[in-house]
Amino acid sequence: MVTIIVLAALVIGFFIFASLYTDYAWFAQLGFQQVLTTRWIAGTLMFLAGFLGMAIPVFLSIGLAFRYRPVYAKLNSQLDRYQQVIEPLRRAVMIGIPVVLGIFAGLSTSGRWSMVLEYFNRTPFGKTDPQFGMDIGFYVFELPFWRSIVAYSSAVVLIAGLAALAACYLYGALRFGGREVRISRAARIQLAVTAALYIALQAVSLWLDQYAALTKSNSLITGAQYTEVNAVIPGREIMAGIAAIVAILFIVTAVIGRWRISIVGTGLLLVAAIVIGGIYPWIVQRLQVKPSERTYESAYIERNIKATRDAYGVSDVKEQNYDATTEASSGALAQDAQTTANIRLIDPKIVSDTFSQLQQYRQYYQFPDELDVDRYDVKGETEDTVIAVRDIDLDGLSSAANTQYNRAFVYTHGYGVTAAFGNQRASDGKPVFLESGIPSNGALGDFQQRVYFGETSPAYSIVGAPKGSKDVELDYPSGSDDDNGGNATTTYSGDGGPSVGNFFNRLVYAAKFQSEQVLLSDAVNKDSQILYDRDPITRVQKVAPYLTVDSDAYPAIVDHRIQWVVDGYTTSDAYPYSQSQSLSDSIAGSESSAYRTDQVNYIRNSVKATVDAYTGKVTLYAWDTKDPVLKTWEKIFPTSVKSVSSMSAELLDHVRYPTDLFKVQRSILGTYHVTNANSFYSGDDAWNTPQEPTTTGSTDTDASAADTSTTTNALGAQTTTTASKANLQDPYYLTMKVPGQETAYNLYTTYIPQQSAGANNRNVLTGYLAADSDAGGAGKGKKASGYGKLTLLTMPKTDNIPGPAQVQNLFNSDTTVSQELNILKRGNSTVKQGNLLTLPVGGGFLYVQPVYVQSTSSGSYPLLQKVLVAFGDKIAFEDTLDEALNSLFGGDSGAAAGDSDASGSGSDSGSSGSGSSDSGSDSGSGSTGGSTGSGTTDNDALQQALSDANDALQDRQQAYADNDLVAAAEADKRLQEAIEAATAAEDGS
Repeated sequence: MVTIIVLAALVIGFFIFASLYTDYAWFAQLGFQQVLTTRWIAGTLMFLAGFLGMAIPVFLSIGLAFRYRPVYAKLNSQLDRYQQVIEPLRRAVMIGIPVVLGIFAGLSTSGRWSMVLEYFNRTPFGKTDPQFGMDIGFYVFELPFWRSIVAYSSAVVLIAGLAALAACYLYGALRFGGREVRISRAARIQLAVTAALYIALQAVSLWLDQYAALTKSNSLITGAQYTEVNAVIPGREIMAGIAAIVAILFIVTAVIGRWRISIVGTGLLLVAAIVIGGIYPWIVQRLQVKPSERTYESAYIERNIKATRDAYGVSDVKEQNYDATTEASSGALAQDAQTTANIRLIDPKIVSDTFSQLQQYRQYYQFPDELDVDRYDVKGETEDTVIAVRDIDLDGLSSAANTQYNRAFVYTHGYGVTAAFGNQRASDGKPVFLESGIPSNGALGDFQQRVYFGETSPAYSIVGAPKGSKDVELDYPSGSDDDNGGNATTTYSGDGGPSVGNFFNRLVYAAKFQSEQVLLSDAVNKDSQILYDRDPITRVQKVAPYLTVDSDAYPAIVDHRIQWVVDGYTTSDAYPYSQSQSLSDSIAGSESSAYRTDQVNYIRNSVKATVDAYTGKVTLYAWDTKDPVLKTWEKIFPTSVKSVSSMSAELLDHVRYPTDLFKVQRSILGTYHVTNANSFYSGDDAWNTPQEPTTTGSTDTDASAADTSTTTNALGAQTTTTASKANLQDPYYLTMKVPGQETAYNLYTTYIPQQSAGANNRNVLTGYLAADSDAGGAGKGKKASGYGKLTLLTMPKTDNIPGPAQVQNLFNSDTTVSQELNILKRGNSTVKQGNLLTLPVGGGFLYVQPVYVQSTSSGSYPLLQKVLVAFGDKIAFEDTLDEALNSLFGGDSGAAAGDSDASGSGSDSGSSGSGSSDSGSDSGSGSTGGSTGSGTTDNDALQQALSDANDALQDRQQAYADNDLVAAAEADKRLQEAIEAATAAEDGS
């Protein structure tokens, strides 16, 4: 048995060692070993502090109680039996109990290493809170530390006291006889001193609680309100004083032996807690504040507004009134020609299948479900692009090829990128690629195309071999290398992972990954490396554990390399008076919950990080150099973060304003664009981000979790539309001109009135928030002066500018549009409506939505066939954006769109579009206000069929209203016949 236990301990110890050793090897290979060793040392010291801080007091408490026990105490028979059982184990119990408690305490405190390091390396904010005049750094770095110390010490003293109480009772120092309680002098001194320490710690805790009131979330705001400032905080100061006096009374008890005074003092403390801490604040709140709440709370609301806007980095947002017009006049876009030319038609949420079918090449490659948007210089012009890495997909291997050897040694990496112009389409609706093929070629120039570190890289790969060895890694399908089945092969030559070139390293990594391949395969050689933890976000999170990492890493071709760009945030939940919210809910676009564990009320985009797709090298750049939290961590890890001055000009050209930060800020600005306390309290100008418009009318019961949804159009046909996984509309990147500014790469979102769910909700546009996302152009190491500038366009309260949901309803309910969509759906095709873009051009707001058609057959992919546009209550539906804009703006928009070269190409149906339709008040009934413009067809048979379909639809709706199912069925039959006739007429045209 002993042998088995020893062997088991050795095996467990080896696996623990293997985990620690491989962690160190991974960090050392990246050059971030200081991060790991600092964590190890800090965590170990915190464990020891927690262990000793608990074990020693408990041991001393039990030991003192035993040592000074009354030797001749007369015990009852039950206690005698207890002593007889415990006495043989007394030494083990006196040591074992403190050790076990110490281990639990050490494990609890070891996880608080970051808080302790922040305290000892804290950096002042240079700003003070409005209540106590303390530096903000006190609340972020110091207050959490001291409150934790007090809480831990209270737990230690309480447990030590209970242990002493049990020992005193067991050995007769504390005896109960009827109403009489007898206690020895030594026990009295020990228990009274212990109680004094505990009460004194509660006094300190009460004193610190007054500062914590400034970060407490209340029903109205985060931070101390009138009742807290005038009743709760003074009450805690008084109670802290009372507790300090009671602690002194317990010391007096220890000296003179009278328990009465300390017991009476404790009772008074409890009464004071009820009266001062509970009843009095309730009276103030209920009888004084509630009847005139807005008056009493206005000063504290102002504190909250100011602190919140500062903590979330929105205090400098530029607000400007935008009196948007709804009249679409000829030539209205002449002043916005550059914006119009850059309107993105390629929807990154839809065209993944298109990229896959046209550019994937092999089943073991894949593109992400949602592609990324970036911009590149193409022939001297900056072009918005949709880009994706062709990553490896081991799940795509056939059953014969899906061997452990192939997964570890052969299929090791992805290859190349594919990029398409965001504003162009081919004549058949395909994207126009500016970088394509395998190997990739095009406008992005020469770069290292192998992707060993990507978002779907294998858990581990073993690569590398001596020069002259035969290549075993599949590189890409070349069609010319007959020795390898038409595939080019390669051998990794970078420095991307720890070595497994010796037996010991192979053994520990075999244990880590529980794979005998690492240890036994002949493909492992003296130059072999093992690549793991390869996802860019994972790598950044590991080397910078103090950062909250953005949920999306995007690829960029920088200095002839594929670099993953990752944004990192420093956050806190302790900024006084700043509104607290759930970070994950704000980013996901769902309703925030106060019970989330990731509540924050301070955030900065403090770090920009890059991960080399070939070598896995992680580079951190200090982006927000004024952030005190980042400065604190730079003291802790002094060599881990580089200066912005070392960023290349090409990298800066691809740095953008992060989406997750923007989502958090838009959530805050929905309420905190209001800076008047009275208006804020009334909520008369509060905004929300609109729901994803393409989910409107969804038959899915959980639209927030779906990628697609189904809507019913004016002819009763169902149309598949894209939907964000979040229930709020995503922000979009576009190169455009925000009114009053120069054209720039912007990230934008829209606002509608904040309102409760109901039939009378108004989906009108109230605000438009844009963030300048152009960081480049100023040269190496220099951020563009306009980067990060937030502009908020506010609409006059009397205006009724249609919001995204209203515009989507105009599109879906227009009869002419519905007729065209039904024609597109013939032959078992589905229609997908893409992202609904909103642009402040032409003195108003232009809405643009691409329409894709995809066959339901296997291997099909979406093709861009139509474009929907709206301005005010007018819409147009044409083959190209250029045609649609001209149709919408009286025959001449005044500017050319990026797809003007595809004009006239049309869809498979041969229809050139429906022209411009003024839906107006008729949109709710599905009728059209007339169709004009170049899109009207001359096919009489088609027009008759469409007219018959419209009549049948009207009859069907009336039949359902009359509950006449027979008439409804007859109308359905006529509707189907009319649609078939329209299809036949269209084919004949």
